[in-house]
Amino acid sequence: MSFASRLGLSKIPIDGFVLSIIAVKGSGTDILAGVIKSAIAALFLLYGARLSPREALEGLKHWRLHGVVLAATFVVFPLIGLAAQILVPSVLTDDLYTGVLYMCLVPSTVQSSIVFTSMAKGNVAGAMVSASVSNLLGVFVTPLLVILLLDTTGNSSVDLRSVVDIVVQLLLPFIIGQLLRPWISGWLTKHAGPTRLVDRGSILLVVYSAFSAGMNEGIWHTLSLWRIAAVVGVCCVILAMILAVTALAGRALGFSRADRVVIVFCGSKKSLASGLPMAAVLFAGHPVGLIVLPLMIFHQVQLIVCAALAQRWALRAA
Repeated sequence: MSFASRLGLSKIPIDGFVLSIIAVKGSGTDILAGVIKSAIAALFLLYGARLSPREALEGLKHWRLHGVVLAATFVVFPLIGLAAQILVPSVLTDDLYTGVLYMCLVPSTVQSSIVFTSMAKGNVAGAMVSASVSNLLGVFVTPLLVILLLDTTGNSSVDLRSVVDIVVQLLLPFIIGQLLRPWISGWLTKHAGPTRLVDRGSILLVVYSAFSAGMNEGIWHTLSLWRIAAVVGVCCVILAMILAVTALAGRALGFSRADRVVIVFCGSKKSLASGLPMAAVLFAGHPVGLIVLPLMIFHQVQLIVCAALAQRWALRAA
């Protein structure tokens, strides 16, 4: 059974996980704060345990592929985010624009990038390395980009302690996972259920926390349906733009079909698992629930669109 099949994504374009993300809401932020941090740490520990150092070193030799993915994630996306400022205030409020720009600064996903690459018969090893490198670099690059592009407007408060907090939450568990890999990688391969539970459960907890923060801040009473629809529309347009850019770049640079699949699916993703914990640290004292709303919406849109796209490419490959 393929990796995509085990995750329940090979038959249907929208699985229960996507629906669960859409349904999650609540108001227990303080109670769950410690649980959420532990779940995110466990998630990144699993990422570290899954990635073979030998495969990573071999994969890093394909530097052109990873360079294009990183350029899409940390150059093209931020440029699109900066261009979206023309939508303020007619379409987006200042806080929603901050959220859209922040969404464009976070790293790529790991799990869904690999799943969709596998479904589309792409270079799965390349996707694993690209997505993992994106997340590792994002621990440092995303706060740096926030300082450069957002901090001057007073919308964030980034200092050395914030970066240290992010490293402790995300990078340290990944390193521990790498160290534990010789002892637990075999168990993880044989027992997909518990690892899938951590994968999905941690993200659901983070989404719950973000919505809870929004409810505690009272932002949902002030945000009209028109504004929410506008954010959905903006996210759809941004996704369409980055899918077009990555697809054209892959062809123009002469990559094989398998590598073009990696560029599209790794270069067009934005990670909830990384982005939401970072936002809680970077935007402390600001309406975090409102700022992360574009990221949550974009994540749902990218799952739906890329699942359908991966199925289409799989049929073509067959």
